[in-house]
Amino acid sequence: MNVRRLIPATAVAGAVALGITALSACSGSDTAGGSDGKLDVVASFYPMQYLAEEIGGSHVSVTTLTKPGVEPHDLELSPRQIGSLTDADYILYLKGIQPAVDDAIAQSGAKNTVDAAKLTTMETHGSEVDGHDHASSDDHAGDDEETAGRDPHVWLDPVKYAEVAEGVGKSLEKADPAHAADYRANTDALVKKLDALNTEYAAGLKSTTTKTFLTTHSAFGYLAERYGLTQEGIAGVDPEAEPSLARVKDLQHIAEEDGATTVFFETLASDKTAKTLAKDTGLRTDVLDPLEGITDKSKGDDYIQVMESNLAALQKALGAK
Repeated sequence: MNVRRLIPATAVAGAVALGITALSACSGSDTAGGSDGKLDVVASFYPMQYLAEEIGGSHVSVTTLTKPGVEPHDLELSPRQIGSLTDADYILYLKGIQPAVDDAIAQSGAKNTVDAAKLTTMETHGSEVDGHDHASSDDHAGDDEETAGRDPHVWLDPVKYAEVAEGVGKSLEKADPAHAADYRANTDALVKKLDALNTEYAAGLKSTTTKTFLTTHSAFGYLAERYGLTQEGIAGVDPEAEPSLARVKDLQHIAEEDGATTVFFETLASDKTAKTLAKDTGLRTDVLDPLEGITDKSKGDDYIQVMESNLAALQKALGAK
């Protein structure tokens, strides 16, 4: 179950103090960057890491707070990770999806932070489950008025992700003016890739037998809206939650009415719920990766490859013509 995890203020304060002490013990140079001259970048999880690496190129050294295979929403930070926020030259995160990260950054006093949620327009994607309206934020937004109820999964829409990429590029130019031209060129190259990906999706999903897909993780609201699809979440906010009998009946009806063929599950969560529902409804199962992390189980080595695998899975499930 995705539960908001709070970091004790004393733990954060202690970790930050350690970070400041370590920073003071360094060589006394005021120049940003590590000993190798690169900009030290901390990314909250894979979608932010990918942007930092693609745009930063050879001028950045990127570390991520979320290790491969770790479910990012419930991430708990170690004191060392919290301390690293103070030492970083640049922090890239997405407010509203990882409460522990949001809390640590807010309490660390780190100055050069970039919130990807402010680089595009965030929306609310709700779905009716068991008679209740569940926002697709998966309860990751906490109580912050700026993010509460908003769907944080903007990276699954290539168009919105490109908007975020452009904002990240501009912020890196300001953080490291000496290499601004390279950051600008890398940003342009990445945006072209994302534009091409958007074109692939638009063409590949333009004509399908059905527009409805079922998923254990309601992370694809932006993607569905972009390409005229309908996302049906199984049990609301938790990708591993068991759907009620009423919801199973609803989904059976939806599948019959809309011609849905497939129940999608993700790589970082159990497929038990998807397989149980598929058995009860006579549907197939397949992977639709929310791209919150890359592992050896991922159907691709990076964002672009996994998104192309997702497109192929959707085309098969929706009966693309």
